[in-house]
Amino acid sequence: MDSVTVRELRNHGGDVLERVVRGEVLAVTRDGAVVAELRPRPRRGPSAGDLIARRRSLPQVDPDRLRRNLDALLDAEL
Repeated sequence: MDSVTVRELRNHGGDVLERVVRGEVLAVTRDGAVVAELRPRPRRGPSAGDLIARRRSLPQVDPDRLRRNLDALLDAEL
């Protein structure tokens, strides 16, 4: 885990937070000791209602036709 000093955080807070937004976890140090940790917030997944709504809007798939298309595209020797 990389670290930043309190001074770096104060003077370059926007740059430090941009690193966190990109997924880095940073330890914040003061006088060489870790005093805090900055990490991205966990992303929330879609709700059950959203997933159901997405499922309803998916196109119908004919499994036999899909299989024929895949067989035509893929080498059976693999």
